[in-house]
Amino acid sequence: MRIQFDFIAVLEQWPLLLKGVGWTLLLTLLATLIGAVVGIACAWVRSQNAPAPLALKWLVGAYVELIRNTPFIVQLFFIFFGLPALGFKLSPQVASVLAMVINLGAYATEIIRAGIDATPKGQIEAAMSLALSRLQIFTRVVLPPALKKVWPAMVSQIIIVMLGSAVCGQISTEELSYAANLIQSRNFRAFEAFIIATAIYLALSVSMRKLLNWLGPRFVFGR
Repeated sequence: MRIQFDFIAVLEQWPLLLKGVGWTLLLTLLATLIGAVVGIACAWVRSQNAPAPLALKWLVGAYVELIRNTPFIVQLFFIFFGLPALGFKLSPQVASVLAMVINLGAYATEIIRAGIDATPKGQIEAAMSLALSRLQIFTRVVLPPALKKVWPAMVSQIIIVMLGSAVCGQISTEELSYAANLIQSRNFRAFEAFIIATAIYLALSVSMRKLLNWLGPRFVFGR
């Protein structure tokens, strides 16, 4: 039996693929921006020199350990299917963004904290001698070099979160994997549909890595 592939039948559904790519990029963008802020804030709380209450440090630590030791799909299902039982009903898109933010925030916390802990104490003491506030020391002296040290790890984690967005199709978020699954359900070209989706994910990952590596030294932590 000879198998014939028909990629044209999938490519003819390019509006669905384009919409899926758009949603994937939007989810990733929102998760990156908000998740990075969450990660920076939590990393500051967990850092040794942070003047944060012990209860807050414990709470942040529990959040990080819980998220880093449970599957992303379980977190997503809990937000989308579990929270309505408590009276919080979210749309698939909002639930997806929230799950991705929470997931990235936990991993970013430990990545950024590693950079913060690697900051020489003499550098901090020099900033204190200039009468800088704790916030100024953190944002101007500690954070930029910390981000520079851990930027490759942060970029990799952002890519992982983007690829993880494929799970969000399970709750009807119309991202790329959802589009591929919808196309194959219409024309029964599952192999072709997911091969094309794989190629698109690969292109997105490579392009996003190059973009983030270009943006980092110019807009995030300086040269």
